[in-house]
Formats: sequence, C-alpha cells, structure tokens
Amino acid sequence: MLVKPRSSVSARLLAMGRRSPDNFRDTMRIVRRRFAVRPARYPNIAWPVWGLAWLLLTAAAFVLLDAPAGMVHGQWSGARLAEFLTQFALGGWYLIPSALLLVAANLTDWRSLSRRSLMLVYNWTCVAFLVLSSVGLSGLLVNVLKYAIGRARPLYFQDFGVLALHPFAFDARFAGFPSGHATTMGAVFGVLLLLFPRRWTIALVITACFASTRVFVGAHYPSDTVAGFGLGCAFAVACGLVFARLGFIFRPTPSGLPVRKASFRLIAPQR
Repeated sequence: MLVKPRSSVSARLLAMGRRSPDNFRDTMRIVRRRFAVRPARYPNIAWPVWGLAWLLLTAAAFVLLDAPAGMVHGQWSGARLAEFLTQFALGGWYLIPSALLLVAANLTDWRSLSRRSLMLVYNWTCVAFLVLSSVGLSGLLVNVLKYAIGRARPLYFQDFGVLALHPFAFDARFAGFPSGHATTMGAVFGVLLLLFPRRWTIALVITACFASTRVFVGAHYPSDTVAGFGLGCAFAVACGLVFARLGFIFRPTPSGLPVRKASFRLIAPQR
C-alpha cells in the first residue's frame, strides 16, 4: 500500500481551505445577481384558502380528537412500534446529512468536474439546501411558537384538561402546540411534493404516519400534529418558490407550485 506524502495531503487540505470561501462568495454573488434581475413575482398560490383549510383541520382535530386522545393516553396497543417510528421524525435525520452535503460541496473544486458530474453535484447541493432551509427554518419557528403558546401535553390531561396554556413557561411539559416532529415531517412532505409531484400521495401517507406517531407515544394531541404538519409543508413550498425565482432546480410557473427542471437528476443516466 502506498502512503501519500504528508506534504501532498497538507497541500490538498490547504487548497480545500482556500477553495471554501471562494465557493461561498461565488454562490452569494450568483444569488445576489439573480435576485437583482428577477423581480419578486411569485405564483398566485391561494395561500388564504390553504391557510383556512389548515386552520379548519386543526380546529376539527381539536374538537373531535384531542379529548379522546387525552383520555386514552398511555393505552395505545401499538405504542412500542410508534416509539420506534417516531425517531425518524427527528429533524437531525434530515438536517445533518444536508449540512454535510453542503460542506462537501463547498470544499469541491467545481471547475475540475465534467459537465455530467457537475450537474449531479449541483442537483444534490440544491436538494440539500432545500431540505436544510425547509426543515431548519420551520423547526426554528415551531420551537418559538410552542414555548410562546405553552400548551400542556397529553400526559397532563387529567390535571389540566385538553386546553391548558402556560405561555413562556419554558418548560417541556408545556410545549405541545405545534408538534416539532410533525413540523419536520410536513417540511419533508413539502420537499417531496416539489421534487416528485406524481408521487405526492405516497409521500403524504408515509410522512403523515410518522407525524401521527407523536399522538400514539403520548407526546402530542392530534391538533398539535395537524398544525405542525401544515406549518412545515408551507415552509417547504415557500422555500421552493424562492428556489424557482433563483432558477435552482425549479422553474417558476404563472400559477401553482414551481416545476422541477428537465435537467434535474439525482442519479447519472445510463449511457
């Protein structure tokens, strides 16, 4: 086995260290230029209609499901399975790989790549940034909201009832609404909806199932999960609209969701 000289390794590390800020500046330059020449004309999505539907679903879950869920807290037969599945709704599963991909892309010498490899790296980088922004930004907001609202969790249903608010208590016991895990799943669903619109039903079933595990493990009421899921999905769609304005893997449309570009590939086509 040949061992590379230390000087060669050090030279490569030094080159990567110099390349990183250059890549970052180039990216910021592209973003600023495209924002400057492309006016903020986003598609005419019926946000009020979707927002009203989200509020009505949350209210319906509160009126019809929250009290029954609180009464049977800790009695679900599939609680163990739910405890296993709920781990996949943690934001770290999506934030950490995305952050690592962005770091790797920032250290890559893009100019040395072939056109085929360049498009693959570009597409994966855009997806990582879309996931990071959608999951990360919605996660930051939901953590502010849940502590500001201060709703008691189902564990304390017998003590406080279905609607007990302790705003700014900064206590995990009173951080039920909205659900952070469900918000993550809503953001993941939104990303999948944008990238693979023909498979939206499969994406919805899977992500909704993961989000619902928060009810079965007794961490949240159904309305908490519905509210969080809708919030995360809205953030992902909003991020997709910004990406389309910048021309990153999406193209804008006069109305409706942004459309994935024909050049979008995550796997190299067979020659």
